[in-house]
This record gives sequence, structure tokens and C-alpha cells, in this order.
Amino acid sequence: MTTALVCALLIAGCAREAPPEPVAPGEPGLDPVSGLKMTGDWELVRASCSHCHSTQLVIGQRGSAEQWLTMIRWMQDKQNLHNFAPSVEQKIIRYLAENYPPTASRRRAALPPDLMPPNPYAP
Repeated sequence: MTTALVCALLIAGCAREAPPEPVAPGEPGLDPVSGLKMTGDWELVRASCSHCHSTQLVIGQRGSAEQWLTMIRWMQDKQNLHNFAPSVEQKIIRYLAENYPPTASRRRAALPPDLMPPNPYAP
């Protein structure tokens, strides 16, 4: 009985995953691992972003080239993201701005630091 249960679990674990969702004509395919749109420099973005956080975090964000650059600078300043070569940074920003542009249902911009209330937990 135990052997049969183990075999059944192994077979179930090896079952093929569902095929990817169909893509609309003219739309780039989605990478089944990262979910990124497979167009342009998507592999560079996957390699540059996914070793620090999930690509789902990237996909959930939207922004213009300027906004993406601001996010990268914030990560470099606050999260110790390394500096990219200018040509690499330009490719990353272009890919993100073209494939994940701002939408009408976007969150408001962050408040400037001088308008933020004092942090009672700051040292």
C-alpha cells in the first residue's frame, strides 16, 4: 500500500504542467519561467532583475522610461543594486518602458521626502 502511494505521488509530481495561455496575434509570447514578454532584450532583463526579486514584481509595475530609471536608482541607492554599464541600463529601461508602460489605473506617485511625516522609528 505504501509503495503504491509513493508511486502515485511520484507520477503526479512528474505530470506535465499546463500549456501556456494562448497569446493574441501580434503580441510577444510570454516566457513560461519568468512571465516576461519575450521580445527585445527580455533575457537581459530576466538576468538582471530575477536574481534579486521575482519577475512578478517587475510585471506588476508600470512606468515610463523616466519612472523605470527612478526605480533603478532607488534600488541602487537603497537596496545595493550594482551600477549597470550605460548601454546595458539603456537596454533594460527601453525594454521595461516599451513592454510595461504606465496605465491609467496606476498608483499615485510617491510623496517627495520633504512632504513625508516624521518617522517615529528613525534613529
